[in-house]
Amino acid sequence: MQQITDNLFYVGVNDRNKNLFEGLWPLPDGVSYNSYLICDDKVCLVDTVEVDFFMAYIKNIQDVLGDRRIDYLVVNHMEPDHSGAIELIRKYYPDVQIIGNKKTFAMMEGFYGISDCCVEVKNGDTIDLGHHTLSFVMTPMVHWPETMMTLMTTNAVEENAARETVLFSGDAFGCFGALNGGIIDSQINCDGFWLEMVRYYSNIVGKYGTPVQNALKKLAGVSLSYICSTHGPVWHEHIARVVGMYDRMSRYETEPGLVICYGTMYGNTERAAEVIARAASEAGVKNIVMYNVSKTHHSYIIRDVFRYRGLIVGAPTYNTGLYHEMNVLLDELSNRDIKDHSIGWFGSYAWASKAVTKIAEWNENHLHFTPVGTPVEIRQSLDATTTEQCVALGREMAKALLQSESL
Repeated sequence: MQQITDNLFYVGVNDRNKNLFEGLWPLPDGVSYNSYLICDDKVCLVDTVEVDFFMAYIKNIQDVLGDRRIDYLVVNHMEPDHSGAIELIRKYYPDVQIIGNKKTFAMMEGFYGISDCCVEVKNGDTIDLGHHTLSFVMTPMVHWPETMMTLMTTNAVEENAARETVLFSGDAFGCFGALNGGIIDSQINCDGFWLEMVRYYSNIVGKYGTPVQNALKKLAGVSLSYICSTHGPVWHEHIARVVGMYDRMSRYETEPGLVICYGTMYGNTERAAEVIARAASEAGVKNIVMYNVSKTHHSYIIRDVFRYRGLIVGAPTYNTGLYHEMNVLLDELSNRDIKDHSIGWFGSYAWASKAVTKIAEWNENHLHFTPVGTPVEIRQSLDATTTEQCVALGREMAKALLQSESL
């Protein structure tokens, strides 16, 4: 338990044991499941935690409340890492009223068989806690259909006292990484969280740029004192940066730079990737990252594709098709509806060429990135001709990226 404001307490927990978030995304630094307790005339719990951590969680709550009861539980998001403790909370606090929207309760009945003591809210509805009012903002598809956010504002402010508005944002504005002591961004070094926010957004929320933009429009003009997400720090000093990051990412705005990712069995496509990278660098591209798709988890590659405008991919032909891990990566990228990117590609083969054709089909049918340069097809290994073609591909991508910077 940690106090955020006079009436607001953090009662979340850290998970330092899970290797993969949602069974998919690596957690080298763990993850937090954040929950918040508002102690007013009425007591309100905002979101819960993954059920495996319930005993630590209930102790955090009881350390704040003592013998007081919980009047309301707000459910902003029904994903089980946030809703998993609802059943047990009801055993400890059987009179709690659960606040959610129509889609929340349909999911709650499906997950936990709960259908009673529910207070349905719609966009703009409010609930008075005494000194504070909760208002509800529907944010469907950020990133599930039932997601919403909750604003807490002060009802009456004494003379010369600050009026604070707190946003409980669900998964929005969250990031990977456990909280190592401090909870509020002003208490901690946030350097490790920025790229993890991009990785979190690009892999989990990234498909839903338009719904994120719609949510940001609903929040426009609201002066926020704190953003209390369900993962990562409580944002206070860095609110403008965090909201700005979500705005840029949901508009698929990029930084100048190039991602080169490749599959390789015996080093031939890797050598081609090195030639392309050197040519792009010599032509003026400073931000270049390179990934072997069989070695680096794809969540990091997807993160950097969201960051940088240019993408060059290459892989061998395998079983008369495209090298498996590259096929998987292109499928993952196409599922995120990424816009305004440039792409080049290359491939190699021993006796039957397919890789270059397959990558072209992925782009034409699914990615819809802007093709740059001439694809390079390498038979067996690089020679003088294909080396020069790789140099040309790197230079053409550099030219396209530098032109986009100047627009």
